[in-house]
Amino acid sequence: MFLEKMLQSQGFGSRKHCQQLIKNGAVAIQGEVISNVKHKLNLNDLTFTVYGESFDYREKVYIALNKPQGYECSHQATHHFSVFDLFDDVLLNRGLQCVGRLDQDTSGLLLLTDDGQFLQALTHPKKHVAKVYRMHTADPVTVEQIQQLEQGVELRNEAGLFAATDVMQLGDNELQLTIHQGVYHQVKRMLAAVGNRVEQLHRQQIGGLALPELEEGQWIYLDPVQIDLAKQRMAI
Repeated sequence: MFLEKMLQSQGFGSRKHCQQLIKNGAVAIQGEVISNVKHKLNLNDLTFTVYGESFDYREKVYIALNKPQGYECSHQATHHFSVFDLFDDVLLNRGLQCVGRLDQDTSGLLLLTDDGQFLQALTHPKKHVAKVYRMHTADPVTVEQIQQLEQGVELRNEAGLFAATDVMQLGDNELQLTIHQGVYHQVKRMLAAVGNRVEQLHRQQIGGLALPELEEGQWIYLDPVQIDLAKQRMAI
């Protein structure tokens, strides 16, 4: 791949802008400034610098973010911050998208990518990728409510029953459960259906991937093992 095309694929702007970066001496590979826009590259384990900042070549990006409350999963946030405000222009230029959504008042594991196939694999309803949530409820959770959640509840304007698995009471008003669908506000609506209310909601896991140890607002690139974990279907 030519150097100019590689830079463009990594989110450094238009072809013309990438050519200008190269001609300005801003791009170096293994410490050597490259001024030829048609310089051919071996992409295997490629590391390069732009104005002294180091980057690894990534064909696609897969990111885990510990989403804070008060952020919307939208490029055009209306009433709150956007999760995309947490990323630089280089990543945004790659067409970074959320893999599913979390409400603005929900925190926890949010995946982002520029890989359409990966996004489809995790969000298509037929895939049944499990998601683990922890929550604080308005009222103490009862045994009867747990049984109802496990047996399945009806949700308005949705077909069928929606059941949770691995329901665990962590405290009087603390609950953890796993869902395998992904309809709008599903966890909140399920708790409302059994006569309780979610006051705080946190997503802890997607597929086999648990939220890495990150402060709220921090993110990491996923490695191949973590990417495969996220796509794992947990037993229903």
